[in-house]
Amino acid sequence: MQRGCPWYAISADGRHIESGWLPSRDRAPERLADVVARLSAGTPDRVAVGIDAPRMPLPARREWSWSGKRGAWSRTPSAVGVGRHCEVVIAAQRLANPQWTPQVENAPEWMRLGFALFTSVAGVSHVHEVFPSAAYRQLALDTTAELCINFAAFLPGPKDMLDAAVGALVVRDYLAGRGCAVGGGDGLGTIILPRPLAATHPLLHTWPSSHHAPS
Repeated sequence: MQRGCPWYAISADGRHIESGWLPSRDRAPERLADVVARLSAGTPDRVAVGIDAPRMPLPARREWSWSGKRGAWSRTPSAVGVGRHCEVVIAAQRLANPQWTPQVENAPEWMRLGFALFTSVAGVSHVHEVFPSAAYRQLALDTTAELCINFAAFLPGPKDMLDAAVGALVVRDYLAGRGCAVGGGDGLGTIILPRPLAATHPLLHTWPSSHHAPS
């Protein structure tokens, strides 16, 4: 947070266009909107955005939990209370360990910044939530997953900038039809991935309701 937010822009063929750092906290959303406007040259559909943060907070405690062993959703008073459908799918697939999204009053500062970043580019047609840790897992054995890296802006946070570059790859491959979007059944956004999911239980992708889900 203190060093700001990295951003990394690539072309459809994977060439580095530009990269840099947004200032931390209050000015980052405004600066992101400026970067997108500049790169799109007044045509928002020319740019697709991926943000490595939750799109929105929970409106209320999550009551439903997924049991991979039973292949079913359950609703209990002791349910975890945090996390969106997209994060449940990521965890159930063992792609990564999500930092479960809570209600806004319990959200850490970096998540609140993420909410604001999404709001700042709400007018752009393609704005997606990415999860680089899950992408690394999917791409680990894929010899076609290549990206030419420009190191000019990697300081002061090389790992964060690498995540930004991988986020750009995820958006590119998703829009090219190589990936998938998971979650969204709860109306709280999807997470896009660079490759399809392995076989999963079909009920995992259907958000339950009191009318049709097992208790």
